[in-house]
Amino acid sequence: MSKPVLLVIAHGSRDPRHAATVHDLVRQVRARRPGVRVETGFLEFNLPSVSGKLESLTAEGVRDVVALPLLLSRAFHAKADIPSVLSEAPARLRIRQAEVLGPSPLLTAALERRLYEAGLSPADKSSTGVVLAAAGSTDPEAIAVIADIAREWRRTGWCAVRPAFASASLPRTEEVVRELRAGGCARVAVAPYFLAPGRLPDRVARGAGGADLLAGVLGAAPEVAHVVLARYDAAVAASAPAAAGL
Repeated sequence: MSKPVLLVIAHGSRDPRHAATVHDLVRQVRARRPGVRVETGFLEFNLPSVSGKLESLTAEGVRDVVALPLLLSRAFHAKADIPSVLSEAPARLRIRQAEVLGPSPLLTAALERRLYEAGLSPADKSSTGVVLAAAGSTDPEAIAVIADIAREWRRTGWCAVRPAFASASLPRTEEVVRELRAGGCARVAVAPYFLAPGRLPDRVARGAGGADLLAGVLGAAPEVAHVVLARYDAAVAASAPAAAGL
C-alpha cells in the first residue's frame, strides 16, 4: 500500500518571502522522506489553493491524504478554516488532518538556535531576557499555549522569557522589551515565533528596536522539518488500526 500524500497547508501571504520560505521548508521535508509525496496548498493569497490541490490529486487517482496545517498553534485557522476547506474536498479522497506543529521542544530548540545564529553567546544565557514574540489570537487556548512555552523555556536557564504578541493580544514586543530591561536583565533578545517572514514578523521587528538582538523567524529550520514529519507519522499511525480492519 502506498503511503498517504502529505499535503502541507500554509496560510499564504501577499509577501513573497512567505511562500518562498514555505517552499524551502517543503523541499527539506521531501529530502528527509523521499518515500513520501509532499505537496503544498495555501489558504489564501498564493497558489496552488488547498481546494485546487485536492482536486488535482483526485484527478491523478490519489485516494489517501494527510493534511498538515503549517501552523504553530490551534487557533481559528486550524479549528475552522482548514476543516471547512477539507470538508469540501472530493468524496473519493480519504483525508486525515494532522496536528499543528506547536508546541514542541524541537521548535523551542530552533528558537534558541536562531538566537545564537543572530549573535547571542550561550554564555550570555543566564543574563539575557527573551521576548517570545508570537502572532497573537483571540483564541484563549492559543494564547495560553504561548505562555506555557515561555514558562518552560525560562526553566532552561534564561534570565527571563516573556510572551508578546503582534496582533489581537497584548502585550506588544516593545512593552516587554522595556519590562525585561527594567527588571534587571543585562541584555534583551527578541525571538520571533513565526514560520515565515511577513507583515506580523515585520511588526515584531519594528517593536524590537530597544532590544540588543533580534533573531530570525523559524523558517526552513531542520527542527521544523522534523516536526512536520513527526506530525505526519502520528496522523498515519492513529488511523492504522482502522485501516488494517478494512
